[in-house]
Amino acid sequence: MAMVGSTSTPRVFATKPFMRFARRFRIADVELWRAVNQDYDADLGGGVFKFRLARRGEGARSGARVIVAMRVGQRIVLMHGYEKKDQANINANELHAFRKASRVYISYTEEQMTSIVRAKSLSEILEPGSLRGE
Repeated sequence: MAMVGSTSTPRVFATKPFMRFARRFRIADVELWRAVNQDYDADLGGGVFKFRLARRGEGARSGARVIVAMRVGQRIVLMHGYEKKDQANINANELHAFRKASRVYISYTEEQMTSIVRAKSLSEILEPGSLRGE
C-alpha cells in the first residue's frame, strides 16, 4: 500500500454509475473523499488504483472496493464500485476498459474537468469544509 498524500489536495470526481453505487452502499460524500485520500489497496497500472471502502460498523474487508483513475496529488475519478460479497475482483477486460478511461480522465485539464462537472457528466466530491463550489 502507498499513500496518496502530496503537498496539494487532489480534486475528487465520480461517474454517474459510481454515484448510483455509492447511494446503494449508503456512503456519504465526506466518507468517499476521505477513503480515496488515504492509502490505496493496489496500483493496477495505467493510472488505475483500487481502494477499500468500509461499511459503517463493519471492517473494510467485508465492505466494497472502488476502482479509480488517479493522477497522484492532482485528480481522482471514482469510476466503479462493487461489494466484495457480490464480486471478488474485476476481470481483465474490465481492467483494460478502466485503463483506457483513466488515460482520458488524466489527460483533461482542470478547466476541462470543471466544464465536465458543469455539464453534469461527472460529479465533484468536495473536500470536507471546502468552500470551492463549481
